[in-house]
Amino acid sequence: MKVLINSINYWPELTGIGKYTGEMAEWLAAQGHDVYVVTAPPYYPAWKVAEGYRSSAYKTEQVAGVTIIRCPVWVPPSPTGLTRIIHLLSFAMSSMPVMLWLALTKRPDVVQVIEPPVACTPVAWLSAKLAGAFSWLHIQDFEVDAAFELNILPEGPVRKVVEMIERFIMRRFDRVSTISEKMLERLVSKGIDPAKQFLFENWTDIDAIQPIAGLNKLGLELNIDANKKVLLYSGNMGKKQGLEILVELAKGVQHREDIILLLCGDGVMRPELEHLAQGLSNIQFLPLQPMDRLNELLNIADIHLLPQRAGAEDLVMPSKLTNMLSSGKPVIATVGQNTQVASVVKLCGAVVSPDNAAQLCQAVIALIDDPEKSARLGAAGRRYAEQNWELNAVLHKAFVL
Repeated sequence: MKVLINSINYWPELTGIGKYTGEMAEWLAAQGHDVYVVTAPPYYPAWKVAEGYRSSAYKTEQVAGVTIIRCPVWVPPSPTGLTRIIHLLSFAMSSMPVMLWLALTKRPDVVQVIEPPVACTPVAWLSAKLAGAFSWLHIQDFEVDAAFELNILPEGPVRKVVEMIERFIMRRFDRVSTISEKMLERLVSKGIDPAKQFLFENWTDIDAIQPIAGLNKLGLELNIDANKKVLLYSGNMGKKQGLEILVELAKGVQHREDIILLLCGDGVMRPELEHLAQGLSNIQFLPLQPMDRLNELLNIADIHLLPQRAGAEDLVMPSKLTNMLSSGKPVIATVGQNTQVASVVKLCGAVVSPDNAAQLCQAVIALIDDPEKSARLGAAGRRYAEQNWELNAVLHKAFVL
């Protein structure tokens, strides 16, 4: 089978969509399929094009059996609502001729486009039609809904027009998949035929990410006091997460000398968080760790923190959750009680209201002071990951077309 994938994010990005699209493409190639990926140079979550790549040039690579075509993209140094739109449109425009050329010359059997950006969906659908291929829209993030509901873009008549265009395009695809049950419900509200809908959850490599017994080498290298209880946030530091609450958490547990917060990652919010955390001795910032250190990083945690801003919980399903559970450590999430995230986290940790720092402090202390419960919840999370998110099982199910 020949598969053509259009995704602005891809390997070697370590978080979010790039990580999952890269793993999916390499898995397909390992199964013997011909895989072509049209993407941008790596830039996320730092919003800076990685060393060895150029934002203004086309580039072709062969990695792990996958043919990767990098297309120019404009990367704003400080993304806002307007500059994000220009950024996404720049990739949609530069990738358009590549998608059409590959459709006509390679004749793929499947054309899959990853949203965001929604701006790439019309050309992906057209490419599938030209090739006589199965057209597949996979939604990792309802970017249009999130942009308006989080006030990144202003409400008004523009929203109605944008949503009308989005629904029109979505309905044209042979398959529209997304990563949680609640997100599938949103597809229903957009008028997508249930027969076309497909639950394609994110996954975890349960062999690569698993509980570690004994000393943690990364913890020793980072000089993390072995007597401290570590609260870990790892991943993108963006505006959707409501990460300011973690600074409030650090202030709220200052009286506990046995607790430290580690914030590991990069993104547009990191400078602001570092500013807010000035003077706090119980919070430490780390850069993103390479994939070969990810398991050690996740196992530094005594508790994983999963903040989400109110209103965003069912527009996305945090990609980091799969590996959190696989590590066998409990999770505390700041989400609404009736959300998809909450339904999972309640099995393996605690759920507190978004923006309620006092409640978050109470939940943290309750788990820290009850190590038996923490261990039990962490083990429950590991079982959930094994039963629901194992990489091979998820991908085999998705690619029975």
